[in-house]
Amino acid sequence: MSSACTAGRSPDARLSTRSSAVDLPASAASLTLLGTAAVARTATGVLQAFGGISGLERDAGTGAWYLLSDDKSEVAPARFYTGTIDVGVNGFTDIRIDRVVTLRRADGSVYPGPREGGEVPDGEAMRLDPRDGTLVWSSEGDRRLGLDPWVRRAGLDGRMLGEWRVPSNLAVHRDVESGSRRNLSLEGLAFSPDGDSLWMAMEAPLYEDGPVPTLDHGAMARFSRVARDGALVAQYAYPVDPVPLPGVAGHRLSDNGVSEILAIGDGSLLVVERAGHEVGDLLFDFSIRLYVARIDDATDIAAVPSLVGASYRPMTKRLLCDLNRAVPGRVDNIEAASWGPRLPDGRATLVLASDDNFASNQVNQFIAFAVEAR
Repeated sequence: MSSACTAGRSPDARLSTRSSAVDLPASAASLTLLGTAAVARTATGVLQAFGGISGLERDAGTGAWYLLSDDKSEVAPARFYTGTIDVGVNGFTDIRIDRVVTLRRADGSVYPGPREGGEVPDGEAMRLDPRDGTLVWSSEGDRRLGLDPWVRRAGLDGRMLGEWRVPSNLAVHRDVESGSRRNLSLEGLAFSPDGDSLWMAMEAPLYEDGPVPTLDHGAMARFSRVARDGALVAQYAYPVDPVPLPGVAGHRLSDNGVSEILAIGDGSLLVVERAGHEVGDLLFDFSIRLYVARIDDATDIAAVPSLVGASYRPMTKRLLCDLNRAVPGRVDNIEAASWGPRLPDGRATLVLASDDNFASNQVNQFIAFAVEAR
């Protein structure tokens, strides 16, 4: 399958009281590469524990960027970063991380690590609420610990402000193969263009919806649309591609799943599919594809307990970009995406970021594209 992209030339911590803006493109027909960059950890300072970036969001009103780490309070307490990411027609002109903000629980305490037990976090996505400028972030939970995935609201100072209800069928069950799989749960968040609801994207199928993708077949991941009052508006089946490449070393592991979503102004979703294949002992290379997915006449499967043998229509999708063909050099583990600033000619921009897993063979990679409208 060929790529639709084209190559191009290489705040304040207080709770916001104004309405925050995210500059959605009206549509996305193709992408033009603007450039790539990387941010390295440092021995001291704000970048000392920088990594694991799994959520990315820009406030178009202030120009501030928010970067969520998926560190389970192991390298440092659960956190997000704030900074500046400047993008132009020649790529990145500046990436500056200014501040690290610790995420806190309802009682004001920091989130514990796996050895401590309790509410161990696993942050995977972060969005600005377009209504009040607060942050909404997800944790995919942990089946081994009996932790359900959650979506929580935080102030710009990291304090917990509340929760967004997660559909009950996405819960984990430690002793029964039902609900969310371990490490394959809530990966993507996106507010609808009108701000009335929040999309929640699963990385892989629920146990009852069939097996995970393999080299021979794809799978169906549930995308849920949840209203502000917590009501489940609808659920849809998103068709995840088969695993593109086998593992060739180590444990010969390979996988594919949804790692992020973004809303597009026309009501469609940009979906990041991230596949990994083992090239050394627990060392991976990655294949990344971006799709535009639409509901169209897809079936609302909220009341369908299992997709195995069920009759339904999945969401449709169109390949927008195969990053491994569009980006020179190695593409890392892309888990975060945000719409960036407008270019002087009015085109929207897309910025992607990688989760380096704090691994020696990976980097905190950033990739920028111009979004070409229809």
